[in-house]
Amino acid sequence: MLSNSVNNGPSIYDLLMIDIETVPQYPDYAQLPESWKSLWFDKISKTVPENVSPEQSYLQKAGILAEFGKVICISTGYFTTNENKDIILRLKSIYAHDEKEVLQSFTALTEKLHKHNKNFEFAGHNIREFDIPYICRRMLINQMPLPAYLQLHGAKPWDVKMIDTLQWWKFGDYKNYVSLNLLANVLGIPTSKTDIDGSMVQHVYYKDNDLPRIVAYCQRDVVVVANILLRFKNLPLLKEENIVIVT
Repeated sequence: MLSNSVNNGPSIYDLLMIDIETVPQYPDYAQLPESWKSLWFDKISKTVPENVSPEQSYLQKAGILAEFGKVICISTGYFTTNENKDIILRLKSIYAHDEKEVLQSFTALTEKLHKHNKNFEFAGHNIREFDIPYICRRMLINQMPLPAYLQLHGAKPWDVKMIDTLQWWKFGDYKNYVSLNLLANVLGIPTSKTDIDGSMVQHVYYKDNDLPRIVAYCQRDVVVVANILLRFKNLPLLKEENIVIVT
């Protein structure tokens, strides 16, 4: 198995970088079915301060909990080269209001990639604890079969083929946490947090009804991850003209 260490890890050309955007399944707490209001309270009662109402906690946390949220966008990126041997990043985003449609299209994409390259690995920031588990949970909730490379329940950490820039930055310090935005700024990489950040996604989705704006933000996160990977590999950052969006 290929090592996940920075120096001996997989080739950058074996990586599929991903980032997901999620929102609560309902625009606000009041629209939850009564039985789910009780389930919500059970889920968050031990972790949310007593002075925070269910309505407030739902707006703050429902989108990041797979039991109460849904995936609206998955942006992917992979490296290639051009005739001048410049590194190219090709971006493709899968998005829809219908979550199952998003997950099915993502599975079709990754199955095609896996068939072409058995050594491919997912890469991203905090994907071990958020993006990949969230996708797997939502696939099961939508009664979809998990591909073999996503059957991670019960897997030993060293058996999971995944590159996580959050884990790389820890350098063995398991207490350390760094956001993608902070890590980008520390490493001198242009940030993705321009006109929108993660806390604004559900407002942009439910209030502004602007899914394309969310997709553009998600793609920018993938570009940031790509540049962080290049920085760890001591390679030049991407030139703007070498970032290609595939429709």
